[in-house]
Amino acid sequence: MPGISIHVVDVSRGIAAAGTTIEVFAVANHARELIASGVIGTNGALEDAALEGNFAVGPYEAVFRVGDYYRDARAALPAVPFLDIVIFRFGIADPQQHYHLPFKCTPWGYSCFRDGA
Repeated sequence: MPGISIHVVDVSRGIAAAGTTIEVFAVANHARELIASGVIGTNGALEDAALEGNFAVGPYEAVFRVGDYYRDARAALPAVPFLDIVIFRFGIADPQQHYHLPFKCTPWGYSCFRDGA
């Protein structure tokens, strides 16, 4: 099944990062085109039908609004948080494959990679 899926976990609290705002953009010629946006649900996933199907070969960006998530969760943050908006640029080389992006975060760091889901 082709497409993109995104799953976000707050590893500092051991829970799905429900409420995190995510945007996904196609990037071409130094311009970005919004292809999906939404909020992570209680299951930790971004549910958006726009992420299903084939995507053109090329670069994409997933934008994770980590600072807003932790402010809403009332996490102890400095006035200027270490992480605020995380932009993860990735490439699609084979439109027939599925690109699953697990994003693990704390107020102080993150990991995002392509998983085999």
